[in-house]
Amino acid sequence: MARENILVVEDEEDILELVRYNLAKEGFQIGGVSCGEEAVQVVKAKLPDLVILDLMLPGVNGLEVCKTLKNEPKTQHIPIVMLTAKGEEADIVTGLELGADDYITKPFSPRVLVARVRAVLRRKSRQIVEDSSTIQIHDLVINPGRHEVLVEGRPIELTFTEFRILQTLARRPGWVFTRYQIVEAIRGEGYPVTDRSVDVHVVGLRKKLGEAGHYIQTVRGVGYRFRE
Repeated sequence: MARENILVVEDEEDILELVRYNLAKEGFQIGGVSCGEEAVQVVKAKLPDLVILDLMLPGVNGLEVCKTLKNEPKTQHIPIVMLTAKGEEADIVTGLELGADDYITKPFSPRVLVARVRAVLRRKSRQIVEDSSTIQIHDLVINPGRHEVLVEGRPIELTFTEFRILQTLARRPGWVFTRYQIVEAIRGEGYPVTDRSVDVHVVGLRKKLGEAGHYIQTVRGVGYRFRE
């Protein structure tokens, strides 16, 4: 059985070695880089199974790396676990909204690190199975494998989060999702969330979909649903 390949992006050598040692001990194949520019190049070239990404990097910071990877079809499905210093709550929320899958605050327990990495990889495996089929509703087609949305045959460019919200709602037409349920569905449990962040993504999504935006209905006081 092939071992999962993990890329660690961390500019502090002692932390990089700590992460590398503890994950290698658990059987993972580990690579390491120390700057954002190199991280993007390595991820595109080797497509690791997961990226552990420090936010405070020289040059291109971790949030920019996350945004770049999650907005490109070739790399957007690679899970990202952020490493953050305590007190960087705004950066954590921004990272999660850009598409990061989890976060770990420094200083951290090696056992917690390994557990969180395994949990994210398990979610990824389940998601691949659940998300593989194409959804077609009238003139709207959602192809998860290609990360592609077509309206009347015309491709629509969506961010990672917009795509996942649309996919989540369209898989269960008529089902009402609260804002928190939407975030749970696209990120997993235990993430900071505000009603405002979901609403902003839905507004942008409807605008990009044009006439097809009417499929996404607001359920006042509750959340959203996809028109049956």
